Amino acid sequence: MENVVLIIHLLLALGLIAVVLMQRSEGGGLGMGGGGGAMTGRAAATALSKVTWVLAIAFIVTSITLTVIAAQKASGTSVIDRLGFPAPEASEPATPNVPAGSDLLPPSAGDNAPLVPKAD
Repeated sequence: MENVVLIIHLLLALGLIAVVLMQRSEGGGLGMGGGGGAMTGRAAATALSKVTWVLAIAFIVTSITLTVIAAQKASGTSVIDRLGFPAPEASEPATPNVPAGSDLLPPSAGDNAPLVPKAD
């Protein structure tokens, strides 16, 4: 099902590109540019503009459909589950007697140990 919608989506994208490129480049669809005659607020809808609207609406519908399908396929799983690696086990902290946050304090005056970062 997803492949069928994806192929339709790609065909709609190519059709939309082709129809947009076939239209006039004067901005006539927006009601600007063009000749010096009486300018109306609403441009006449041509066949190409109607086809553009239909293709754009169908493109958006297939986009939303693909999003829903992808969300249903991915529910309850994660990327790590798909890789097949076992989940890392929670390990106990290296120094359970030290209160949380006390290891962030600077060393005491009599401590001459080198300051080496630890990989946690």
